[in-house]
Amino acid sequence: MFIYRDFKWKQLHILLFRTIKTVTIVMVLIAFAAGFGAMMTFMQLPTIITDAFTRLSGNKYIILMCINVLLLVIGTLMDMAPIILILTPVLLPVATALGIDPVHFGMIMMTNLGIGLITPPVGTVLFVASAVSKQKIEQVVSAMLPFYGVLFVVLMLITDVPAISLWLPHLMGVM
Repeated sequence: MFIYRDFKWKQLHILLFRTIKTVTIVMVLIAFAAGFGAMMTFMQLPTIITDAFTRLSGNKYIILMCINVLLLVIGTLMDMAPIILILTPVLLPVATALGIDPVHFGMIMMTNLGIGLITPPVGTVLFVASAVSKQKIEQVVSAMLPFYGVLFVVLMLITDVPAISLWLPHLMGVM
């Protein structure tokens, strides 16, 4: 309204309604995710899942690969925000039990979910790219195929070489 002058004062109530509607949706999502997290904690689900993963293998890299597969599959089916809210309290105890730095695990999780945003069937970003480029979704996906290989290599590097994720916090003296 002040800088671009795209909206007039008469439209303020419409803008406020849209903003309140969007914020309400996000807050309801966060409330349900918090309730789900509390229920999981009450049922000791993070402990059960941590035990299941550690019984699966003692090798943290095998467990990280299993977590990568899980996050990639779920990331292709759901949006990023609910996955973060639901799975972080479940998977972070697994990572810390294996001695994985939480910042490193966060990078692994975000990279996986970022790949999920551009992977069918849901692929939210693919639909945006399709709309912006005025191309069919199939054309966008076929143009993305070479990049998927690079993304998986980057994911494996981030997973297997913690220094890639941790060099900046170390450089800043945060860690």
